[in-house]
Amino acid sequence: MSSGLNTEVQFVKGVGPRFANFYKKLGVETVGDLLFHLPRRYQDRRNIPPIARAKPGDVVTVRGKLRRVESRPISGGRVILKAIIEDSSGAIALTWFNQPWIKKQLEESGGDIIAYGLVKAGATLDEIGSPEWEGLGDDEGDAFAKIVPQYPLTEGLPQKVARRAAQSAIDGFLTFVEEPLPDSILKSQKLREVKWCLSQIHNPDNEESRIQARRRLVFEEFLYMQLELAIRRNETQQELGIVFPIAQLERGEPIEVVQSVVVDKKLKRTSHQAQPEDLFHEENAKKREGVPLWSQIEGMLPFSLTEAQDRVIREIYEDMQRPFPMNRLVQGDVGSGKTAVAACCMLAAVRSGYQCALMAPTEILAEQHSRSLKTFLEPLGIEVVLLVGKLNSKDRKSAYARLENGSAQVAVGTHAIIQEGVTFQNLGFVVVDEQHRFGVMQRKAIRDKGFGNPDVLVMTATPIPRTLTMTIFGDLDISVIDQLPPGRKPIKTKWKRPFEREAVYKGVRELLEQGRQAYFVCPMVSENEKMMAQAAEELYRLLSESIFTDYRVGLLHGQMKPAEKDEVMKAFRAHELDILVATTVIEVGVDVPNASVMVIEDANRFGLAQLHQLRGRVGRGEHQSFCILVADAKSDDSLKRMEVMVATTDGFRISEEDLLIRGPGNVAGTEQSGQMDFKVADLIQDSALLEVARQSALRIIENDPKLEDTDWAKVRGKLKERRSDVALITIS
Repeated sequence: MSSGLNTEVQFVKGVGPRFANFYKKLGVETVGDLLFHLPRRYQDRRNIPPIARAKPGDVVTVRGKLRRVESRPISGGRVILKAIIEDSSGAIALTWFNQPWIKKQLEESGGDIIAYGLVKAGATLDEIGSPEWEGLGDDEGDAFAKIVPQYPLTEGLPQKVARRAAQSAIDGFLTFVEEPLPDSILKSQKLREVKWCLSQIHNPDNEESRIQARRRLVFEEFLYMQLELAIRRNETQQELGIVFPIAQLERGEPIEVVQSVVVDKKLKRTSHQAQPEDLFHEENAKKREGVPLWSQIEGMLPFSLTEAQDRVIREIYEDMQRPFPMNRLVQGDVGSGKTAVAACCMLAAVRSGYQCALMAPTEILAEQHSRSLKTFLEPLGIEVVLLVGKLNSKDRKSAYARLENGSAQVAVGTHAIIQEGVTFQNLGFVVVDEQHRFGVMQRKAIRDKGFGNPDVLVMTATPIPRTLTMTIFGDLDISVIDQLPPGRKPIKTKWKRPFEREAVYKGVRELLEQGRQAYFVCPMVSENEKMMAQAAEELYRLLSESIFTDYRVGLLHGQMKPAEKDEVMKAFRAHELDILVATTVIEVGVDVPNASVMVIEDANRFGLAQLHQLRGRVGRGEHQSFCILVADAKSDDSLKRMEVMVATTDGFRISEEDLLIRGPGNVAGTEQSGQMDFKVADLIQDSALLEVARQSALRIIENDPKLEDTDWAKVRGKLKERRSDVALITIS
């Protein structure tokens, strides 16, 4: 047995070794754990109407005299127990299933009963099934008729035991809890001290006290997370970075490569200049002299930038001129023009004398980016090389050599970019597409190939609600491309039941006759008896041999060899195929402007974000495009998903709906990240408080970057506890 909050939970009154084993399944091993094993909801038992006014559907507390108790046997040796209680207004039945011992407890209760539960209609009397109850004895039921906590449980741990254990922990150990937050935070945020909050969250005097207690504990959880992110962000801003001379480039002036050194923790900086002497810099100096950067951009792009693209590029340029490494996330819905934004930033980096790299999660997407960037940059004398796993030895060696000697200025690839053998002459700018598909170590590896410390731009087509961006990407600056290029027609989305497939096929045929192409997307590759879902191979046979025999049908799925997948995609892109039957392998990276209809089979088996990503494969050309969801949606969630998809093409609205339906961990794919492990906070319910905590954390770290003041000693300890396995902060 340890002392204080480290006391083993079995030594808490009412727990013992038996229930301690059940608590361990919930991760509760000490008194400290038990104090923070918080209620998930509450029963408000204060509503005690006369029995006659308790109607079916009401959740109420009733009080009355016990009139009789009946026990009736049923099949299997089980029993139904019924107790009748009444007051001056009427009577009600209390029933229990197969709990015969309650009869003796009722008979020993003294005759006055108080009970709580859901009222249901009965044959002769209304009844409450399996109520919580107590005998009143000499008291008036005040201990029962109050706001009562409901704790997360595991099999074998009753709610009564959990309540008793929590109260014992409050009564016997609350004195050991120390206040971690300094007075300045408590006063500025109008927060109650932690002991009062723990007492009230377990056993609230009233609803106002419960809300106050919860608010303080939520703020504290958010504050720790936001402090970690602010510290990480601040440490990045202390690092040596490249100062890109954007202002000179915008004026068309000759430039020098400027680096920056951080000289102290107060962010006072000094600079030194490094003169580029190699051929790479000299050649690029000739190409850029006298032509303002924005004029080069106008000549590079075959279209005008949207206002959103222009705004985001200028935000990135501001970062590139700062003396610490850029860490910016660009969110842009499918088709919003992120690649064009990346090209403009790469142009500025190359004209400053540095090489660039773009890393994509798949070879298909890397090839697509490579084609786009070559179209944009190579007419300006900027060479783009593609690095993917399927390159033959000769082409790979050539690409490596051109990057090493600086004759190639932009590399596009998958993880092949960070493999051994790839050496850059002076990598200064890195774009990572769909960052959530890469690990921290991979991002570090590509950064380590840089000249000094390259700027990093992260791009994602997955719209993420603001509450999640503050949680997952809180150490990054965030830009949003919230506007589609002009001329893009919104995709029309329709939901059809399986019995309407003939009409769907007819509509697809009409588009094919106009020269368009079509996708059919399936949730599975081959038939599976357990799943009972449309399989791509089966649908391919049906469409090619029966429905669309007069059109060219192709098949694409993840179990095919890379070379086979490439051949199919090339054929579809070249319009050598009219219909492509595929699995979600086409979710990211397929760009075929002539494809104007997508049929998603068993759409109810996909999440909202995935449906939106799939839909984004059409609507990329000048023609009106359609997305047809074929789904036998029956559950509330699947019905909601279909309705949202039909109602809007706004990715950010869809992401908010997805957050409401699935919860934050599933939306972000961060169930195991440690960033969502809140005991009290709820990202949806508490989004406003998250912003308050974020602003507070930023102010704190701005004034005390390493939390060195003695006021923050306990907070430093909490941060160490939360992330003992991750070195986020150096605390002396």
